[in-house]
Amino acid sequence: MLKQRIITALALLAILLPALFYPGYVPFAVVMLVLIGAAAWEWGRLNGYGSRVSLFLGVEMVLLCALSWWVGLLGMQLTLAWALAGVAWVLGGAALLRVAVPGWPRIPKALRLVGGLLALWVAWLAAVQARMVGINFLLSILLLVWVADIFAYFAGRAFGLKFTRSKLAPAISPGKSWEGVWGGMAGVVVLALVWAWADAALQATVPSLYSRLAARGWWLLVLGVIFLAAMSVVGDLVESLIKRSAGAKDSSNLLPGHGGVLDRIDALLPALPLAMMLVSL
Repeated sequence: MLKQRIITALALLAILLPALFYPGYVPFAVVMLVLIGAAAWEWGRLNGYGSRVSLFLGVEMVLLCALSWWVGLLGMQLTLAWALAGVAWVLGGAALLRVAVPGWPRIPKALRLVGGLLALWVAWLAAVQARMVGINFLLSILLLVWVADIFAYFAGRAFGLKFTRSKLAPAISPGKSWEGVWGGMAGVVVLALVWAWADAALQATVPSLYSRLAARGWWLLVLGVIFLAAMSVVGDLVESLIKRSAGAKDSSNLLPGHGGVLDRIDALLPALPLAMMLVSL
């Protein structure tokens, strides 16, 4: 299993890194287009649709993103879209975690389907626009989510249930603890402060997310990254909730050793548009 995970990770990096660091944003947009299309296919399967319908949803998502690209949405200020996505993720995420696994099937199937597809579409728009801003800016968002996850894992292993008496969401993800969440938040605060300092010291031509927030006040930087770390946890928990409701361990087997695309991008789905919202408002 470990060998398969490493091979898959290396293959993904071999595709993603050249696209990410290419001078233009087009290769990265195309790679993300493929990933979001695959995630839409997985979304159809998790919602009980057959192979043909799920494949149609994947193709439809690719066409929707391509159409958005063709009509020029990527070059527009999408502040309203980011704000609406932020409200939907904060309120919708809280509502879903409140009703937990038993509440998911009670939501109309059409609403579940459309909501998931919209979340994927907005995440694609946010990811590509972030890359258009600059590599430093996009990387600062991606690393925030990854560092939050890594620090949460190690803090949870080291301090889980030592300061609290209950798990974070035992009915959804039994392995997660409040101590892990706090550790993830502490990690992203350190990351943000160091990155903002490095931007200033190196006179970065493209400011990172952290430098943009710090320019309006260090208090906003700290609150902003804690908020994004918290919402990345919400994205992770929401996907776990949906998988439990569907009786699935992974969203698919597209990425051997890692599960599916949704398993890898669940925390990014809220973080990307919310990061764009913070720097746009």
